[in-house]
Amino acid sequence: MGLNTRIIVHIMGLLLLCNGSFMLLAAFASGIYKDGATLDITLAAIVTMLFGVMAMFYTRGHKKVVKRKEGYIIVTLGWIVMSLSGALPYIFSGAIPSVTNAFFETISGYTTTGASILDDIASLPKGILLWRSLTHWIGGMGIIVLAIAILPLLGIGGMQLFAAEAPGPGGDKLHPRITDTAKRLWLIYVGYTVAETLLLKLAGMSFFDAINHSLATLSTGGFSTKNASIAHWNHEPLIQYIIILFMFLAGSNFVLSYFAFTGKVQRIIRDEEFKYYFGFIAVFTIIASLVVFHKAQVPVSEFYPMVWGEAESAFRHGLFQVIAVVTTTGFVTADFTGWTPFLTVFFFGLMFLGGSAGSTAGGIKVMRHLLIIKNGLLEFKRTLHTNAIIPVRYNDKTVSEHIVYNIIAFFVLYMLLFIVGSLVLGFLGLDFISAIGGSASSLGNVGPALGSLNPVSNYNSLPDGGKWWCAFLMLLGRLELFTVLIILTPYFWKKT
Repeated sequence: MGLNTRIIVHIMGLLLLCNGSFMLLAAFASGIYKDGATLDITLAAIVTMLFGVMAMFYTRGHKKVVKRKEGYIIVTLGWIVMSLSGALPYIFSGAIPSVTNAFFETISGYTTTGASILDDIASLPKGILLWRSLTHWIGGMGIIVLAIAILPLLGIGGMQLFAAEAPGPGGDKLHPRITDTAKRLWLIYVGYTVAETLLLKLAGMSFFDAINHSLATLSTGGFSTKNASIAHWNHEPLIQYIIILFMFLAGSNFVLSYFAFTGKVQRIIRDEEFKYYFGFIAVFTIIASLVVFHKAQVPVSEFYPMVWGEAESAFRHGLFQVIAVVTTTGFVTADFTGWTPFLTVFFFGLMFLGGSAGSTAGGIKVMRHLLIIKNGLLEFKRTLHTNAIIPVRYNDKTVSEHIVYNIIAFFVLYMLLFIVGSLVLGFLGLDFISAIGGSASSLGNVGPALGSLNPVSNYNSLPDGGKWWCAFLMLLGRLELFTVLIILTPYFWKKT
């Protein structure tokens, strides 16, 4: 039976319509601020929506059935189509005239990576800055729906573990309950965004900066409206603590937020992944803060005027950067690569952790690390008791061998891709530190990296080939590896 190409094209058309609608929001903001980019963004929206209407019109008689193969193609192609169309406001307005740079900035937005090629962010028209933040927000919500509702259907990356916790699919057809799930999560996502915007405004940010940083925080993206990122507000601790809180929430499973709002607090307390997610952040923050307080020698500059002898300052910046890297948000209050060699290696390691499954965070995810460690420890028992059946347990439930193997395969493939990614960047001329940092950061959707791609620099120094390669790594990491890679295999395209 062949592919249902009509529904694939139809859904791409729907995505283009949605994308164009969000562009009109950016155009509206551009008109309010009279930044000179209103017509350009509007034209980009019209072109995008026109292609969307054409795609939906010519496939209006499609069969409303999505099977696994179509699912893989829709997910992967959807992010590519959104990124290609999302680059139009940059190109039409002249904010980023290069197609390579515009695509890089856009896919970095949709994948919530936050890696940028822009040297002077603050000089951009406000409509373009809002569009830049909106690409984060759209991609973040897409990832939530993808992780909760779509990936369990496709059997990707062990996501079946919490499929039972969230109303989701139960077969090859898209289940109606997916819509209900998406609506609930959408309300939580929007609610958090509104709440953070109001709190940041009350804490002293302008409304424009508050909404942009809220869009970037809840998506764990990291795009800022300031050249110095959150370091711009280093003298305003309350603003940074508010962002810390919402980065933490965005990096946790959104299903747990739903439980919290429905009074099922015990479900959160018993959740293993959340306990380890919270515990990891607490331990790592203590380590980072102590090192910063006692040993870090940070040069005072215009953007980073910190008094590192103060315990609160050391704690705040240690906590901020730990959460920013663990949740793969990538906001910056300082250049952590200048905090001592130990902390440079420390934060590099955190790039592989990731937030919780079912969050907007990238990376490997805490759940996978937890199950790999549990399975590894049980191998000692299995070695001593060769005839015993000792299953891995998660949240007091037995985890099937299939899921354990899936997660181990994911981890091995992830590390292999990191190595290959580093080799390619090295081949393209990057030094060792920059190559491994760029590969880990792109694959983990973190944003700031090491070397020439450090937190106070950007990715503009990459050759064009390096930008396209990092864009590919971002897409791989964001869509859980298998989703993209399986499409590149010959047997995927064989008729069954």
